Amino acid sequence: MWQPNPSIITLAMTGASGLQYGLRLLECLVAADKQVFVMVSKAAQVVAATETDWSLPGQSTALENYLISRLSARSGQIRVFSREQWMAPVASGSGAPSAMVVCPCSTGTLSAIACGASNNLIERAADVALKERRQLILVPRESPYSEIHLENMLKLTRMGAVILPASPGFYHRPQSINDLIDFIVARILNQLGIPQQLMPGWGAALHHDELEESQHEPHE
Repeated sequence: MWQPNPSIITLAMTGASGLQYGLRLLECLVAADKQVFVMVSKAAQVVAATETDWSLPGQSTALENYLISRLSARSGQIRVFSREQWMAPVASGSGAPSAMVVCPCSTGTLSAIACGASNNLIERAADVALKERRQLILVPRESPYSEIHLENMLKLTRMGAVILPASPGFYHRPQSINDLIDFIVARILNQLGIPQQLMPGWGAALHHDELEESQHEPHE
């Protein structure tokens, strides 16, 4: 009988702007001692070269070695699969992990997942997550959204996927771009049930301030 393995997470990065979210999430998953099955689209490699100082190799073995070295991951902790590696565990319900994140998720990938296209391994892995009723988190980054985008998001939400737009808040008073990135990554980790120290929960800072204030109040 298949049993979910919460220590393994599937992470796909596609060609939307905001690849920093996916790379930071990967870093946090490695730090949390999760094994990560990684897929990177060709468009995501272009975005990485445009927006970051990460030079993601096109060949899966080279990319795997690059990520392991850059993130100081243990051997085998990161496994990279190519777009047509159909024998990868993520291609079947009997082998795929219990959770998958597409971060960032392009609107093209969103559309393909919504209609079950399965033209490449990323789309197939998401299709598996949906059909097996496993956790699927999609992080779109687009502005504005068209009616097509919104319809696809609604359709996927009704299927059980979580749509988590890359729309960081500002109530934590970010001091840097990294603070904005961590805001979204913290939300993803919360959805996955992985403890994180990137961002306190709503009200936590207020509770801390109230506690400190009460300690300084005179006692009757």
